[in-house]
Amino acid sequence: MKQKLLVLVLLASVAVGFMAPTKKVRLFNGKDLTGWKVYGTEKWYVDNGELVCESGPDKGYGYLATEKHYKNFDLSVEFKQEANGNSGVFIRSTVEGTKVSGWQVEVAPPNHDTGGIYESYGRGWLIQIPDEKENILKPGEWNKLRIRAEGDRVQTWLNGQQMVDLKDEKIGKGEGGVALQIHDGGGIKVRWKNLELKTL
Repeated sequence: MKQKLLVLVLLASVAVGFMAPTKKVRLFNGKDLTGWKVYGTEKWYVDNGELVCESGPDKGYGYLATEKHYKNFDLSVEFKQEANGNSGVFIRSTVEGTKVSGWQVEVAPPNHDTGGIYESYGRGWLIQIPDEKENILKPGEWNKLRIRAEGDRVQTWLNGQQMVDLKDEKIGKGEGGVALQIHDGGGIKVRWKNLELKTL
């Protein structure tokens, strides 16, 4: 009886060992850019506890990427678009210079598919949002974006409403970090706060 009990305890221990514990990660500390790396010459700074991305004089692409890589996660961020809000949140991404490899969850002005998924320097739009969901974005106000990436499945929500649900083999194989984007063209300013990630 004792041997059977010991075997059961050992099996339970092994099973728990194979279960990856979830961990909550606060990506932005509200004070500085610790844990992030800037790519390009566009502006990234902290103002009033918020992370701000703003076009610089070069009016080029800019990225702010996490130093750590995240594969399977549930990420929530809040953003407020000031001026032109053409930006995005990249997942499983890497950046060289200002060329990004990975997948963007769009953050854009009204009627431009915020919450859709775009592959830069690749296949382009993988999935856009339905037209009837374009009114979920609140221009000039705080919006909450949630991204869940697990294996080959990516789901997005905007202000509590699901925007897209995509399965893609290539995304499933992707590796990299989380990155925020400034689109080229100039005149862009977006504020971010409460960037929190839960590993899966």
